[in-house]
Amino acid sequence: MIEGGCFCQRIRYAINPGKFLSANCHCNMCRRAQAAPFVTWLVVPKAAFQYTAAAPAQLASSADGTRYFCKHCGTHVACVNTAHPDIVDVTVGSLDDPAPYPPTMNIFEDSELPWAFQRQTG
Repeated sequence: MIEGGCFCQRIRYAINPGKFLSANCHCNMCRRAQAAPFVTWLVVPKAAFQYTAAAPAQLASSADGTRYFCKHCGTHVACVNTAHPDIVDVTVGSLDDPAPYPPTMNIFEDSELPWAFQRQTG
């Protein structure tokens, strides 16, 4: 199983193993909700995903999207969108081991911050 959860560990989830798309999202909603320059999502079939501990709180971030987060520590763990109702987008940063899931694409690149992928030197 692929496992993950929030910072305080109250919310936990498990994903059945498989090959999943991973994408960096640069949309303004993801940036604002995560307080980050972009968010990396693991795109998982709903049937392969389950919460194994406390249920997360919900935020209707748009008419089409619902984000799931821990009401105690604030960690966002997932998002579901009516455009693809059989999919759960899981924040790669909430995985116990995110290393095996590098992003394979970028979405909403039109709103990507120009410095998002610059390496700092010195």
